[in-house]
Amino acid sequence: MRRASVIKRVGEWDAAAIDRVVLDAGDRQRRRMVLTGEQGTVFLLDLAKPETLHDGDALVLDDGAVVRVTGLPERLVEVAAGTPLALVRLAWHLGNRHTDVQIMGGALRIRRDHVLEEMLTGLGARLTPLEAPFDPEAGSHNARDV
Repeated sequence: MRRASVIKRVGEWDAAAIDRVVLDAGDRQRRRMVLTGEQGTVFLLDLAKPETLHDGDALVLDDGAVVRVTGLPERLVEVAAGTPLALVRLAWHLGNRHTDVQIMGGALRIRRDHVLEEMLTGLGARLTPLEAPFDPEAGSHNARDV
Protein backbone atom coordinates (compact mmCIF):
# COMPACT_ATOMS: atom_id res chain seq x y z
CA MET A 1 0.00 0.00 0.00
CA ARG A 2 1.19 3.50 -0.78
CA ARG A 3 2.11 5.72 2.17
CA ALA A 4 1.88 9.45 2.85
CA SER A 5 4.18 10.71 5.57
CA VAL A 6 4.81 14.27 4.32
CA ILE A 7 2.40 17.21 4.36
CA LYS A 8 2.82 20.19 2.05
CA ARG A 9 0.84 23.10 3.46
CA VAL A 10 -1.49 25.17 1.32
CA GLY A 11 0.63 27.60 -0.69
CA GLU A 12 3.75 25.39 -0.41
CA TRP A 13 2.94 23.14 -3.34
CA ASP A 14 1.92 23.57 -6.94
CA ALA A 15 2.23 20.07 -8.41
CA ALA A 16 -0.77 18.55 -10.13
CA ALA A 17 -2.63 16.37 -7.65
CA ILE A 18 -3.41 12.82 -8.79
CA ASP A 19 -6.45 12.65 -6.52
CA ARG A 20 -8.15 14.36 -3.60
CA VAL A 21 -9.52 13.24 -0.26
CA VAL A 22 -12.52 15.08 1.17
CA LEU A 23 -12.48 14.99 4.98
CA ASP A 24 -14.43 16.66 7.77
CA ALA A 25 -12.58 18.55 10.50
CA GLY A 26 -12.41 15.47 12.75
CA ASP A 27 -10.85 13.27 10.06
CA ARG A 28 -8.33 16.01 9.26
CA GLN A 29 -6.82 15.63 12.76
CA ARG A 30 -5.05 12.29 12.48
CA ARG A 31 -1.71 10.54 12.65
CA ARG A 32 -2.47 7.24 10.99
CA MET A 33 -5.41 6.03 8.90
CA VAL A 34 -6.18 4.46 5.53
CA LEU A 35 -7.63 6.96 3.07
CA THR A 36 -9.25 6.54 -0.34
CA GLY A 37 -9.31 9.42 -2.80
CA GLU A 38 -12.23 10.27 -5.05
CA GLN A 39 -10.39 8.70 -8.00
CA GLY A 40 -9.71 5.50 -6.05
CA THR A 41 -6.18 6.15 -4.77
CA VAL A 42 -5.80 4.10 -1.58
CA PHE A 43 -2.98 4.98 0.78
CA LEU A 44 -1.93 4.96 4.42
CA LEU A 45 -1.62 8.33 6.12
CA ASP A 46 1.38 7.62 8.34
CA LEU A 47 2.63 10.73 10.15
CA ALA A 48 5.22 10.82 12.91
CA LYS A 49 2.78 12.64 15.21
CA PRO A 50 -0.86 13.74 15.02
CA GLU A 51 -1.24 16.69 12.67
CA THR A 52 -4.12 18.89 11.62
CA LEU A 53 -4.66 18.84 7.88
CA HIS A 54 -6.19 21.96 6.36
CA ASP A 55 -8.30 22.54 3.28
CA GLY A 56 -5.81 22.95 0.42
CA ASP A 57 -2.93 21.01 2.00
CA ALA A 58 -1.32 18.18 0.06
CA LEU A 59 -0.20 14.73 1.13
CA VAL A 60 2.94 13.51 -0.60
CA LEU A 61 2.92 9.79 -1.31
CA ASP A 62 6.08 7.69 -1.07
CA ASP A 63 6.39 7.71 -4.88
CA GLY A 64 6.24 11.54 -5.01
CA ALA A 65 2.63 11.80 -6.18
CA VAL A 66 0.45 14.40 -4.48
CA VAL A 67 -3.08 14.03 -3.09
CA ARG A 68 -5.00 17.22 -2.29
CA VAL A 69 -6.84 17.55 1.03
CA THR A 70 -10.27 19.17 0.75
CA GLY A 71 -12.44 20.09 3.70
CA LEU A 72 -15.89 18.50 3.66
CA PRO A 73 -18.62 21.15 3.99
CA GLU A 74 -20.17 20.95 7.45
CA ARG A 75 -23.21 22.57 9.06
CA LEU A 76 -21.78 25.71 10.69
CA VAL A 77 -22.90 29.06 12.01
CA GLU A 78 -20.92 32.26 11.53
CA VAL A 79 -20.89 34.44 14.63
CA ALA A 80 -20.52 38.21 14.28
CA ALA A 81 -20.70 41.06 16.77
CA GLY A 82 -21.10 44.83 16.66
CA THR A 83 -17.61 45.60 18.00
CA PRO A 84 -14.27 43.83 18.28
CA LEU A 85 -14.64 43.79 22.07
CA ALA A 86 -18.06 42.13 21.78
CA LEU A 87 -16.55 39.49 19.46
CA VAL A 88 -13.78 38.79 21.98
CA ARG A 89 -16.45 38.38 24.66
CA LEU A 90 -18.32 35.84 22.49
CA ALA A 91 -15.06 33.99 21.80
CA TRP A 92 -14.37 33.82 25.54
CA HIS A 93 -17.79 32.27 26.20
CA LEU A 94 -17.24 29.69 23.45
CA GLY A 95 -13.76 28.87 24.75
CA ASN A 96 -15.13 28.54 28.26
CA ARG A 97 -17.35 25.75 26.86
CA HIS A 98 -14.40 24.07 25.10
CA THR A 99 -16.05 24.60 21.72
CA ASP A 100 -14.06 24.20 18.51
CA VAL A 101 -13.87 27.66 16.90
CA GLN A 102 -12.60 28.88 13.55
CA ILE A 103 -11.47 32.51 13.51
CA MET A 104 -12.51 34.31 10.32
CA GLY A 105 -11.12 37.83 10.64
CA GLY A 106 -14.09 39.76 12.01
CA ALA A 107 -16.21 36.68 12.73
CA LEU A 108 -16.10 33.22 14.30
CA ARG A 109 -17.41 29.91 12.99
CA ILE A 110 -18.66 26.99 15.07
CA ARG A 111 -20.54 23.79 14.36
CA ARG A 112 -24.31 24.16 14.53
CA ASP A 113 -25.53 23.68 18.12
CA HIS A 114 -28.89 25.08 19.16
CA VAL A 115 -27.82 25.53 22.80
CA LEU A 116 -24.72 27.55 21.86
CA GLU A 117 -26.68 29.50 19.25
CA GLU A 118 -29.29 30.47 21.86
CA MET A 119 -26.55 31.56 24.28
CA LEU A 120 -24.79 33.62 21.58
CA THR A 121 -28.01 35.29 20.49
CA GLY A 122 -28.70 36.17 24.13
CA LEU A 123 -25.26 37.78 24.27
CA GLY A 124 -26.06 39.95 21.23
CA ALA A 125 -24.37 37.94 18.46
CA ARG A 126 -25.54 37.98 14.85
CA LEU A 127 -25.69 34.40 13.55
CA THR A 128 -25.56 33.25 9.93
CA PRO A 129 -26.05 29.52 9.21
CA LEU A 130 -23.91 28.12 6.39
CA GLU A 131 -22.29 24.99 5.03
CA ALA A 132 -18.53 25.22 4.52
CA PRO A 133 -15.33 23.35 5.35
CA PHE A 134 -14.57 23.78 9.06
CA ASP A 135 -11.00 24.61 10.01
CA PRO A 136 -11.01 25.20 13.79
CA GLU A 137 -8.06 26.56 15.70
CA ALA A 138 -5.64 23.90 16.85
CA GLY A 139 -5.30 23.44 20.59
CA SER A 140 -2.06 24.57 22.20
CA HIS A 141 -0.78 20.98 21.97
CA ASN A 142 -0.96 21.16 18.15
CA ALA A 143 -0.32 24.84 17.43
CA ARG A 144 1.18 25.99 14.15
CA ASP A 145 3.07 29.22 13.64
CA VAL A 146 0.75 32.18 13.95
